[in-house]
Amino acid sequence: MYAVVATGGKQVKVAKDDVVVVEKLDTPVGESVTFDVIFLADEDSIVVDPAELASAKVTGEVVEHFRGEKAVVFKFKKRKGYQRLKGHRQELTKVKITDVTAKAKKAAAKKAPAKKKEDAEPVAEATEATE
Repeated sequence: MYAVVATGGKQVKVAKDDVVVVEKLDTPVGESVTFDVIFLADEDSIVVDPAELASAKVTGEVVEHFRGEKAVVFKFKKRKGYQRLKGHRQELTKVKITDVTAKAKKAAAKKAPAKKKEDAEPVAEATEATE
């Protein structure tokens, strides 16, 4: 089973026991964090319905906070004597995914047969009332 979660304005595909790098989270090292699930896939089913995803959870443990590789921004205009050099290092967090759960599948399976029985009864009543 794997899921796609949203964090830091990006989407990340995760599975249990994966270690992912995301933008910095305000959670101390060793604490657990829960992510918003936007897609969930099992061996035989795919869930994208927001109502069903409300009960799905992806939890992880913060392993470390660190800074990423330096990105160099260099501006240059030829023959003008203009050049600017600027660097940037993004603050990142390494998270180990501990659990991917989906409780919605079982509840949805129970609700489907109940609706079919309810739909059949009003049709029978409507035909009796017209006769």
